[in-house]
Amino acid sequence: MCASLGLAHTILTLNMAPGSGVQERAREGRYAALGDWAFATGLAALVTAHHADDQAETLVMRLNRGAGVRGLAAMRRVSLVPGRPQCPLLRPLLGWRQAELDAVLTGSGLNPVLDPSNHDTRFERARIRTDLAAASWLNIGALAESASHLAEADTAIEWAAAREFGSATRSGQTLAWSPGDAPRVVVLRVLEHIVAEFGCAAPRGSALARWYDQLAIGRIATLANIRGDGRKSVWRFAKAPPRRPDHAFDGEIC
Repeated sequence: MCASLGLAHTILTLNMAPGSGVQERAREGRYAALGDWAFATGLAALVTAHHADDQAETLVMRLNRGAGVRGLAAMRRVSLVPGRPQCPLLRPLLGWRQAELDAVLTGSGLNPVLDPSNHDTRFERARIRTDLAAASWLNIGALAESASHLAEADTAIEWAAAREFGSATRSGQTLAWSPGDAPRVVVLRVLEHIVAEFGCAAPRGSALARWYDQLAIGRIATLANIRGDGRKSVWRFAKAPPRRPDHAFDGEIC
């Protein structure tokens, strides 16, 4: 199609091993290949055609998993290619319904390639898509708009967390910060900043929440190889010492 329209293009082929989680692995593989290609060719950004129906599906899927504000913000109009932070990712069509885009294609005389997995109910997204289509009382555009509002809320939380983290102080290898009366959701984000400050990998949200719970009741707890001491109003953090092989469980979390 690109050749017939005189559009320069490159075809990227993925070689995926068989196994479970094929859609998630394919997604990661696509973004990795596209991000590397965009960076290698000097492109300013990667642009995808995700639309409002995709956004609504993502929101419902994450609601069903009990996601927090960040997860419920779903797809952002401007973000970074997953796993390839050197490449911006733009989604300019999130405000469009799929039917509207189909009409544009039809009016232009173009026939889109249809992916059969889009309607394969073995996959979660296809099941959600089928159920949403059957729920005539749902307003897909409103769901997508709600995701946009949640993205704004997430930005506000991150802004507050960055200001809070700015009050942290370092003394040698120890970082000190007082949570004061900051809301739990903000403190969780600050803890993410603290983990990153020590150069450790970001923990899963549930593990971070358990870490917070221990610190909030005045205990010492370890996460991502960082020892947090919540026994005073000013929490202190430092790299945890290596554990002895015979180290007994002492109430800390990992």
